[in-house]
Amino acid sequence: MTTTTALQAASAGAPFEVTQVPLRDLRDDDVLIDIKYAGICHSDIHQVREEWGKAIFPMVPGHEIAGVVAAVGPGVTRHKVGDRVGVGCMVDSCGECEFCKDGQEQFCAGGAVMTYNGRGYDGEPTRGGYARQIAVTERFVCSIPEGIDLDVAAPLLCAGITTWSPIRRWGVGPGSKVAVIGLGGLGHMGVKFAAALGADVTVLSRSDAKAQDSLALGASAHVATADPKAVKALRGTFDFILNTVSADLDMNLYLGALKPLGVLANVGLPPSNFSIRPGFVVSGSKVVAGSNIGGIAATQEMLDFCAANGVGASIETISASEVDAAYERVVAGDVRYRFVIDTATLEAPL
Repeated sequence: MTTTTALQAASAGAPFEVTQVPLRDLRDDDVLIDIKYAGICHSDIHQVREEWGKAIFPMVPGHEIAGVVAAVGPGVTRHKVGDRVGVGCMVDSCGECEFCKDGQEQFCAGGAVMTYNGRGYDGEPTRGGYARQIAVTERFVCSIPEGIDLDVAAPLLCAGITTWSPIRRWGVGPGSKVAVIGLGGLGHMGVKFAAALGADVTVLSRSDAKAQDSLALGASAHVATADPKAVKALRGTFDFILNTVSADLDMNLYLGALKPLGVLANVGLPPSNFSIRPGFVVSGSKVVAGSNIGGIAATQEMLDFCAANGVGASIETISASEVDAAYERVVAGDVRYRFVIDTATLEAPL
């Protein structure tokens, strides 16, 4: 087994260290990727800090991966050396259950293998994209079309598909009145997608601090929600509301902003349970939904759409040495709107 240079956390909350980590020998259907950029997702922080339960250490996070194919196994047919590719939250699944066959690998009955902080079917721990290289089963490698740069493509592999999935599922398009709650790493992609699909988009944010950003990203309006009256004034306005925040919200307040038959889709994970009055849902035949990431086919569809429509993440590129500080800035909400690591700054340890 060979190795690759990576940023690794030795234990929960430990600072990152540049080190050599194992890189498996190519299997028949493996694609070896030279990673160029790796996005920082807030879920990376939760897992490195062991805030979502017991994690596997040492850990190399990263599931927003963009790079170039360096080598392929003899059985690979979908990718060739030199191709621009991306990898998201999953790197394997059983491939045989009803969900895998339906292109919904994230719900694999045998358990999808996560890109990092997981274990493959061989029992070996998985390591993510804060590294120079990664080997991935070809079924989980997406093509990144030439119409989009690799740096702004990297966050699409998680933030992109997480917001694209519910927007597509619930039919957002021309004529749709859409609200996006929160303008962060997820929210800014929700705004871009909904606007590019032809919807009329309103951003619902705590203050007016990002109002100009909302309009620049494609929204037609920005509403500060610190005063509940501002949300109440929107009663019966929206066909679809995408909630991207992981904060406790008054769901009944936002349900009131939906039209009858409207949908409130949640991609954030707040610490407390939702409290919903049945009457707010039943009276207008409204839907309260949750949404996970999407499958590989949907991820490829999203990447193709982005390339064709000039959609990419809004990013701040950082070096490997800045990742610890970047984590603190993400927690503080001080990023517009996704940090991306230039993996060329990962230098092999002495």
